[in-house]
Amino acid sequence: MPQPTPDSEPYFEDSAGNTGAPGASPGSDPGSLEQRLADLEARHAEVSDAFLRAKAETENIRRRADEEVSKARKFAIESFAESLLPVKDSLEAGLAIQNATIEQVHEGAHATLRQLKAALERNKVIEIAPAPGARFDPHQHQAISVVPAPAQEPNTVVAVLQKGYLISERVLRPALVTVSSPA
Repeated sequence: MPQPTPDSEPYFEDSAGNTGAPGASPGSDPGSLEQRLADLEARHAEVSDAFLRAKAETENIRRRADEEVSKARKFAIESFAESLLPVKDSLEAGLAIQNATIEQVHEGAHATLRQLKAALERNKVIEIAPAPGARFDPHQHQAISVVPAPAQEPNTVVAVLQKGYLISERVLRPALVTVSSPA
């Protein structure tokens, strides 16, 4: 075992046979520490770069999503309006005929009504028109009056005064109905 010289640093030998200055740990020479610091700084730079890229990508995704939502709101009615244009064209064409007979006007009105119904159904606007005797549903019907109807069960629809409409399963307008009174 070598002995320290008076002008040199004291050293030690651990149980594994490693030698070094007292209080020093294996691999703690200045070159090793500088290498470790350089490695950690490089790793930090990589992680920082990855974080900044992820943050920028997140901001871009959020911005694009906001733009898409804005466009969807702005143009949501576009397909609905497109499906109503033929109805408008039919009405204008019917009014342009000067000497139309009552039968022609009646037939044109029915054809236009069919066009309108089809346009509404394509856009998920569905009629609420309960049949007489159907159970009163306060979520889809609005009772205008209660009338005695001995031939019907209580709280059933007697007559529809005005049809209601659903839009994608949400009530746009409830059906106005008269309801049979409890006995």
